[in-house]
Amino acid sequence: MKQLLLIWHSRTGTAEAMARAAFEGARADEACAPRLLRAAEAGPEDLLAADGYLFAAPENLASLSGEMKEFFDRCYYPVLGRIEGRPYALMIAAGSDGAGAARQAGRIATGWRLREVQPARIVCMQAQTPEEILAPKTLPEAERAHCHALGAALAAGIGAGIW
Repeated sequence: MKQLLLIWHSRTGTAEAMARAAFEGARADEACAPRLLRAAEAGPEDLLAADGYLFAAPENLASLSGEMKEFFDRCYYPVLGRIEGRPYALMIAAGSDGAGAARQAGRIATGWRLREVQPARIVCMQAQTPEEILAPKTLPEAERAHCHALGAALAAGIGAGIW
């Protein structure tokens, strides 16, 4: 059976909610088994065992969160040249922009020669003050539905061998 690996990190709950919604959507496909891992728990062996990836992370100070970046740093060279061509998608939780983190993760995926099958999904929570930025967040239902659909579509494409 094909496997979709969903790797996430979250500081205030948004990226985790995005990953969990995508995971729920991916579970509907019978030909693809989704696996949900926090970035700190995922390693090169997990990437090698999967047929495709969905990364969910918050943007912090215009780049990926530290834990997500550390995951990429730890896994980059051990899988380099071994996962080329596999499909991936990206979800970013941001206060107001998200483009910096999406660009950074996209460059890493390009280095791995992964194939982007969906443009990065950036969810802006419009948090501007320190209190708003640090506060726990609730993912709006419309965004949750979009993440659910993204997980379902990615799993279906992997399960059917389209990607």
